Amino acid sequence: MILADTWQDYEILECGDGMKKERWGDVVLVRPDPQVIWPLKSKNWGEFDAFYHRSKKGGGHWEYQRDLPESWTIRYEDATFKIRPTDFKHTGLFPEQAVNWNWFGEIIRKAPGSPRILNLFGYTGGATIAAARAGAQVCHVDAAKGMVAWCRENAALSTLHDAPIRYIVDDCVKFVEREIRRGNQYDGIIMDPPSYGRGKKGEIWQFDRDLWRFLQKCRQILAPNALFFLVNAYTTGISPTIVGNLVRETLSGLGGQVASGEIGLPIANSLNALPCGLYTRWERARAAKKAKS
Repeated sequence: MILADTWQDYEILECGDGMKKERWGDVVLVRPDPQVIWPLKSKNWGEFDAFYHRSKKGGGHWEYQRDLPESWTIRYEDATFKIRPTDFKHTGLFPEQAVNWNWFGEIIRKAPGSPRILNLFGYTGGATIAAARAGAQVCHVDAAKGMVAWCRENAALSTLHDAPIRYIVDDCVKFVEREIRRGNQYDGIIMDPPSYGRGKKGEIWQFDRDLWRFLQKCRQILAPNALFFLVNAYTTGISPTIVGNLVRETLSGLGGQVASGEIGLPIANSLNALPCGLYTRWERARAAKKAKS
């Protein structure tokens, strides 16, 4: 497991009984996490600013112990992100993804020129901001208008107002199909496909059913000398090896190296870590370096 352990503005303070207690800047939240199946060591959660209660009917609500602003910001290196507790327990950022930001950020910085990067299912733009900061031209695609607007806010907060970022509100599969017809190609592709999704016209996405076909489409818009390909996933029951196999088959013939595994977050004052999903990375440069040695 690769841990995102270099955060200053974020940390997991405690975990147990299906919940996690986190510090986001100077705000402490307690919210559910299905991976936390071990018991809570403390008798209670102590002090916190807001606690998320699940509803048996789905969703839930926040219980606030003090007045909080509607949103606030935290920083990671030179990037600034807006944090806002949503009705579905999320905050607009997945801190564990910092390990991937660091990985492809280094690749982009070492590449000549300004690589063209496509971020699919881009959410609020953590990966988009990281790629733009590293010097890439980024195309950010998400089907939710609000998430794309949130990405714009994060770019502005990170002083990337004039960065070469395209903001696209579209179904990711349909966008890739149009890019194939247009003959556009990218030096790197990042994707974070959901377990399940429904498009505006009733289109249904299922990770285990549709990922393979989608990867085949993305292969057609990956440049011949592409730098990297990254798949993030949070789908329960899918192992890193499965996604690694799919990516390896998709990119067969390009050379390079595929690596898969878990990403996670350290827990303060504990030897334990919280698993937070999986990654599969393909990188051309690493294999080239090994071939020379």
